[in-house]
Amino acid sequence: MRINKQERFRQLATFANVVKNPQELHGVWKQDCFANEHPITLELGCGKGEYTLELAQRNPERNYIGIDLKGARLWVAARRALALGLTNVRFIRMNIEVINTVFTAGEVDEIWIPFPDPFSKKPNRRLISPRYLGYYRDIVHTSAIIHFKTDDDGLFHNSLQTLEEEKCPIHQVIADIYKEPETSEILKIKTTFELKHLASEKKIKYISFSLGNG
Repeated sequence: MRINKQERFRQLATFANVVKNPQELHGVWKQDCFANEHPITLELGCGKGEYTLELAQRNPERNYIGIDLKGARLWVAARRALALGLTNVRFIRMNIEVINTVFTAGEVDEIWIPFPDPFSKKPNRRLISPRYLGYYRDIVHTSAIIHFKTDDDGLFHNSLQTLEEEKCPIHQVIADIYKEPETSEILKIKTTFELKHLASEKKIKYISFSLGNG
């Protein structure tokens, strides 16, 4: 039976793996939420949580948090995580713009940004923009790696330019991950959006980088 959005929102509020007041865990996620000292990985704009769920299953020694504003998609992710019995996964329904009210300096060890909106007419809202890189700088550990995937040529090239202008160390650039003979299996985890892009014969691009000193 298909569950409508309002029912999904109601159920989402009851899921144990969805954090209702994330600001209360500012600075104490490892201790008070996960009860361990494992590294924290964020998936920004996680949607149905494909990366969060797959990575959490592969790496039980890490903690994963999926963040998205759209509750209906987040319901899918949280429900799957509960069905899989994943204890190292949490989800937050929130705007990424307030991320530094939820995490403190150095608290996040890794970020995944798979297939964000390119915002072709609103560059300041791109998740790889000076504005958002500033948010990430507020919360990541100095050694943190940020992973970015997109099918959009313009966003890919704009992101590279932005990272260079912001003096962010770039570790890897792949223009077509499925043509690269030594592509990591982790990069081949397919989100709902990626499957659609591949069906349209689009090239999937990838950048990994850190933030440096800005």
